Amino acid sequence: MGIDINKLTPREIVAHLDRYIIGQDKAKRAVAIALRNRWRRLHVPEKLREEITPNNILMIGPTGVGKTEISRRLALLAHAPFVKVEATKFTEVGYVGRDVASMIRDLVEISVSMVKKEHMARVYERARWLAEEKLIDILYQRPYNYQSSIDAGTREHMREAIRRGEFDETVIELDVEEKVNPFAGLSTVVGVDLNIPEMAPLFGKRQRRRKMTVKEALKYLQDEEAQKLIDMDEVVDEAIQRAQESGIIFIDEIDKIVGTDGSSGPDVSREGVQRDLLPIVEGTSVATKYGMVRTDHILFIAAGAFHNAAPSDLIPELQGRFPIRVELDSLTEEHFRRILVEPENALVKQYKALLATEGVKLEFTEDALDAIAHYAALVNEKTEDIGARRLYTVMSLVLEELLFELPNPAITDVIIDAAYVEKRLSQIVEDEDLSRYIL
Repeated sequence: MGIDINKLTPREIVAHLDRYIIGQDKAKRAVAIALRNRWRRLHVPEKLREEITPNNILMIGPTGVGKTEISRRLALLAHAPFVKVEATKFTEVGYVGRDVASMIRDLVEISVSMVKKEHMARVYERARWLAEEKLIDILYQRPYNYQSSIDAGTREHMREAIRRGEFDETVIELDVEEKVNPFAGLSTVVGVDLNIPEMAPLFGKRQRRRKMTVKEALKYLQDEEAQKLIDMDEVVDEAIQRAQESGIIFIDEIDKIVGTDGSSGPDVSREGVQRDLLPIVEGTSVATKYGMVRTDHILFIAAGAFHNAAPSDLIPELQGRFPIRVELDSLTEEHFRRILVEPENALVKQYKALLATEGVKLEFTEDALDAIAHYAALVNEKTEDIGARRLYTVMSLVLEELLFELPNPAITDVIIDAAYVEKRLSQIVEDEDLSRYIL
């Protein structure tokens, strides 16, 4: 579950984002205010509430500086349905059959999945008890035992044994439901993926007897019983409400759908995508398999590098729907140094945890971290600037030999220092052609 945003001020929201993203204070402030404004809107008089729409945000900055991560972490914090789409895919609608409204349908699917998991979690204890009841019946009535009834004491004894794991590896037979796709095989013939959510009602179900261990069966039966205990109509109603009131859609590469002055060709297609986006962002109703969904209060966050275009090149109507604009800073060597160690999911922490699974204690000296940050910034400067993503490539190259050699009983403690980093990277970085190819 996410943190209760009712108790978070914008300053506290920024502090939470600081745990995962280094720098970009202007962008963090903008999204923090947008998130808090949602709570404020719900507490204004009802007559005025519908008139208050989100201040959608346009983030401007190069790739890899945190635009997506800020939006994603914000959604996790608010426990809000979140979808990321790339605007460029809508220019290919004639080829892939996807339309702009598909982002709303995706948002609702995610919202339904989130709410369903929450409702199932509430009934899981009851579902486990019911699953255990079924398992007791199956175990007691196996071929070698023909008694027709089980007294309460025996049931309790067997339940305790199941919970202790005594039957975990016992193999039983269980009837399981399988979805039947009437179009199976046809999709490969016609070259189209027919297994899409909107067609789910056409798929039938069949029972099949399967052998599985008691441990596997308990998980399957618990999920099955939880499904029966929840009210799906209630789940769908809550999910639609959450998507409408709390949903966040991140539209990446919006600068790629900015046309030039051409009156035909791809520019017309790009402007057409902008015009298709407009009603969705302005507020409209979209048909989904769960019912109609209003987009008026969904928060849209658009992002783009805008190297070859400016935000003012978007059609005026769409510009007006993104009133909050924030420019994100390019990352410096100092940023890289902090990104390596400060966030809760820092790259150094990730590699330490990975190597710990092989029984290896990994340590980086301070000068090694300085060197990694230096080379990441240098390569971004000499080749393509891909922001913090460059650190992944550099770290991978630094540790490649070590990762290949493990597991190895002779390797238990590894200290990476500046000399080791220099040895692994200096030749690659100095050879500009090679660095373009590898880094």
